[in-house]
Amino acid sequence: MGEYVNRIGSLNDLRIYVHKTLCEKENLIRDQFSMTEMGLMRRGRRCGLQFSMCGPRSVRLGAIWASDHNLLYFYDACGIRFSKIRLRQRLLPDVESNIDAA
Repeated sequence: MGEYVNRIGSLNDLRIYVHKTLCEKENLIRDQFSMTEMGLMRRGRRCGLQFSMCGPRSVRLGAIWASDHNLLYFYDACGIRFSKIRLRQRLLPDVESNIDAA
């Protein structure tokens, strides 16, 4: 997975990576489970995204991307953080401006 983290250069790459990682954590079939996202705000400006996925048997997984620090935090079905990853490159400026519109 580390190789893919190096290639995350857009918000879409980030979504794909988060979805893949969450599905792998609980052995979910990627095509059968969708993911939602919500913008996070701090002092009136966007500071990241929260990703959520609901699986079978009320399994709920999540991830948070803190854009200020360019970190991804992954949480399992019990709400326990199972991974913290620093992205190698910042998302492109035009992608970050799209977050504000989301």
